[in-house]
Amino acid sequence: MIEIKNVSKSYVKGKKSIDNLNLEIKNGEIFGFLGPNGAGKTTTIRMITGILNIDEGDILIDGKSIKEEPLEAKKNFGFVPDSPDMFLKLKGIEYLTFMADVYDVPQNKRKEKIEGLTKKFEIYDELNNEIQSYSHGMRQKIVICGALLSEPKNWILDEPMTGLDPKSSYDLKEMMREHAKSGKTVFFSTHILEVAEKLCDRVGIINKGKLVFVGTFDEMKQKFKEEASLEKLFLEITEE
Repeated sequence: MIEIKNVSKSYVKGKKSIDNLNLEIKNGEIFGFLGPNGAGKTTTIRMITGILNIDEGDILIDGKSIKEEPLEAKKNFGFVPDSPDMFLKLKGIEYLTFMADVYDVPQNKRKEKIEGLTKKFEIYDELNNEIQSYSHGMRQKIVICGALLSEPKNWILDEPMTGLDPKSSYDLKEMMREHAKSGKTVFFSTHILEVAEKLCDRVGIINKGKLVFVGTFDEMKQKFKEEASLEKLFLEITEE
């Protein structure tokens, strides 16, 4: 479970990029975080993961405060950032071994986990090559494999489908469904509204740093009294 409590963030004094955000992502659900460019999605995710400091409020990951107990909180999630361009000088296997070390994946399990994930995402044969030689899609896959290696209870994914081929995108969505079905949490941002409509149990829409809607797609249609696609409703909500 992820709890965001009265969280605010300012980059410029007197101007809040995130304004008093309150949100609870429950166990057993896939939660889609939507919003226009610059609305505050990535800033929120960077605060959840401890990359950015929180100015006001707090964020709890399975009851652990990212402010007060950052190491304990970080043990409870796997994170896929919005850009996979990292650790480029490492070989794929070196990166995954590093991630396994960071998250204390037992030696007797890591080989099996690395092999299973990288074969699923069809990059097993590239593990002895440097990540800088990978295509964007392959870099995205290796970062996803690294995030899921420790079998974290909470998945936090920032635009995870970007750059993935259709098969890998399908496989990831099925893994997200299975993860939520097992009583665990998936929180992801996306600009692909069709994916959100088909995949999410609930969505939250953020605009100009403020949460403007939280609920199911059906609740959104009822609230705005309109039988329309998520895309059309999203545009109406964010324009208003």
